[in-house]
Amino acid sequence: MFKNLTVGRALVYAALLLMAIYYLLPLYVMLTTSFKSLDDIREGNMLALPQLWQGGAWSKAWAEACTGVECNGMQGFFWNSIKMTLPAVAISTLLGAVNGYVVSMWRFKGSDALFTMLLVGCFIPFQVVLLPMAQLLGLLGLANTTAGLVLVHVVYGTAFTTLFFRNFYITVPDELVKAARIDGAGFWTIFLRILLPISGPIFVVCIIWQFTQIWNDFLFGVVFAAGESQPITVALNNLVNTSTGVKEYNVDMAAAIIAALPTLFVYMVAGRYFVRGLTAGAVKG
Repeated sequence: MFKNLTVGRALVYAALLLMAIYYLLPLYVMLTTSFKSLDDIREGNMLALPQLWQGGAWSKAWAEACTGVECNGMQGFFWNSIKMTLPAVAISTLLGAVNGYVVSMWRFKGSDALFTMLLVGCFIPFQVVLLPMAQLLGLLGLANTTAGLVLVHVVYGTAFTTLFFRNFYITVPDELVKAARIDGAGFWTIFLRILLPISGPIFVVCIIWQFTQIWNDFLFGVVFAAGESQPITVALNNLVNTSTGVKEYNVDMAAAIIAALPTLFVYMVAGRYFVRGLTAGAVKG
């Protein structure tokens, strides 16, 4: 096994191992602390394993922890994030697919200017859109609602998904689309029967990107939602910073892991396709 191992390669492996330990150590501390008792946390070492493994902190973080004036745990806010993230990811990804198809395959007068504006939209800071978006949500009657958060994330995320799909679709040979037009295929036929079946890699990229961005967002959640409509990131912040009762680090760690589990799951299941999908649109254009 080590017969062909050179000194340079050994140093590379050692550096990779050290970086892996560096990045995994916080997760290890969070996991072990979430299973410790408060006495074990106060008296023991942060890196030590629990003297007695206990799962009470997890059930309390889910159903009983105080996130403000109410002590109903993280469960309601977790489902708020689910109801916000899934439709926002689906809508923004589908809109990005259609937009990317239009600006790459059905060029029209002003299409380059439209794409430039969408590209600029990718670099607009969150803070810039707070006031105009708040006014828009108020006019639509969606202020402090989960539907309002869905709209905000769809508007902000469509620029990114359009860019991803456009860069992917320009790698498709023009002859393929031209042949379909000659055979009488229209706008939606070309999209649904030719481009959509080969768009799996870029769909995975957009889904991972949007899911991570939307699920982990705090600023939009704290500004555009209130009370029972807030996402889990806002609830986690309220839980960690609450001044009610004794500070329970094991409950805080369990709540943080609960909040991170969906994104961890997405990356574990589909993470290997992320770079593959990004590089699929890096050859042409």
